[in-house]
Amino acid sequence: MLIQVDREVGGCLQDADIREILKRHKVVAIVGVSRDPSKDSHRVAEYLKSKGFAIVPINPFVNEVLGEKAYKSLLDAPEDAQKTIEIVDVFRPSDEAVDIVKQAVQLKDRYGVLNVVWMQLGIVNEHAAGLARKAGLVVVMDKCMMQQHKRLLGA
Repeated sequence: MLIQVDREVGGCLQDADIREILKRHKVVAIVGVSRDPSKDSHRVAEYLKSKGFAIVPINPFVNEVLGEKAYKSLLDAPEDAQKTIEIVDVFRPSDEAVDIVKQAVQLKDRYGVLNVVWMQLGIVNEHAAGLARKAGLVVVMDKCMMQQHKRLLGA
């Protein structure tokens, strides 16, 4: 079951919707993940993996993160990985979000599996969010996926 965009109130998802996203969608491409354990993106990826999420690391400067092969971009991941991605979690500056969302939309159009674009805490790009929503993707913006998981589903 996909979360419906029309359930958003004022452009913001309700806690019940975020909880549903975190329960139903278990394959997350983490764009901008770091191999440095002191970085937030690494800690979030490690947490998600420990909670049963499959992670697809996206970073053009590393080969592997947390034992998973990393790819230069969403579109550089092999087809078998692309067609499993349900959430794109963005850890890049806000001004890079549009290009990432454009790639996410291509994956959604190709495979119909991708459902959510999640822009991490501090990442806000209304244009990117609009593109994602127009393509039928649910948008979570300016929220940490790990914090929301801990808050709504328990640590």
